[in-house]
Amino acid sequence: MSRWLVDSHALLGWLSDDPALSPAARTAIADPTNEPLVSAVTIWEIAIKRSLGKLSAPDDLPDVILTEGFHTLAIDAQDAWRVRALPLHHRDPFDRLLIAQALTQQLPVITADAQFAAYDVDVHW
Repeated sequence: MSRWLVDSHALLGWLSDDPALSPAARTAIADPTNEPLVSAVTIWEIAIKRSLGKLSAPDDLPDVILTEGFHTLAIDAQDAWRVRALPLHHRDPFDRLLIAQALTQQLPVITADAQFAAYDVDVHW
């Protein structure tokens, strides 16, 4: 079983069946032998951006995530502390914490964000 960390763009693309979600990302998420993970930081990012009117997401997003076969990933102290050592290639605080989680927990990330690769993160899109 492969574990995959799914970023907000990929998650929302999956939930809305967005054709912009790449075939490779769609296959990795849909594969029943994989474990797609949604970080608490991703849910937090979506909640904030939704409350600001920058995007739409279901009212019951945490439940929808589980119903769709995703698993949630908590943020722990090591993940948060890892951010301090990251170069400033990426300035978005949500993505920086997601990158830290990917590095700390050795998880590939499903993202279209090319800046993730600057951190030696295994990126799939």
